Amino acid sequence: MIENIFLGAGFALAAAIQPGPLQMFLLSSVAQRGWKRTLPASFAPLISDGPIALIVLLVLYQVPTSVSIFLQAGGGFLLLYLAWSSFQQWRRQSKAGNNDDGSIPQTLLQASMVNLLNPNPYLGWSLVLGPAAINAWRSDPVNAIALISSFYIVMVLALAGTIVIFGTTQFLSEKGRRALILVSAIILAIIGIYQLVSAVVQFRTA
Repeated sequence: MIENIFLGAGFALAAAIQPGPLQMFLLSSVAQRGWKRTLPASFAPLISDGPIALIVLLVLYQVPTSVSIFLQAGGGFLLLYLAWSSFQQWRRQSKAGNNDDGSIPQTLLQASMVNLLNPNPYLGWSLVLGPAAINAWRSDPVNAIALISSFYIVMVLALAGTIVIFGTTQFLSEKGRRALILVSAIILAIIGIYQLVSAVVQFRTA
């Protein structure tokens, strides 16, 4: 169970601090409305990921174990690619943009729509969380529950922390943003390697 908790929590932390559409929405919303009014948006993944997770899990549960193993390996390669991209971004010292467009969505429901239209949850559930949850369920349903619970608990807390940091520190300095990007790259690389090793072990024992 501990292994699944670490996997879910680690992936959630990397996803939460990785620059993306939802993070840019949070930054823009804090700039316009303040962190207190933006804080409920940290629950957006709980709303938007439901349909995605349900469809992916129903499909993956019907496929042979070998397919799930290959998907898990594909998720490992995807995570390593994302880790490399983050590392390259860290090296380029890229600066996060700040979009102050007044048309930015500013409610929990609209924040959920931002996340629903974001490709990251689909990739995450199809290639990382989905196969991992199915494998965990087949060994013990408690492991799957621990995996998914740890992912969303850490995701919500990390997003909430991001909102508070954005609102109380006048946004992160360039050095701080680069540090988060590097941390994200390291976590993604570790989980990617774990996914690949786990897939190889399952393939050999299948």
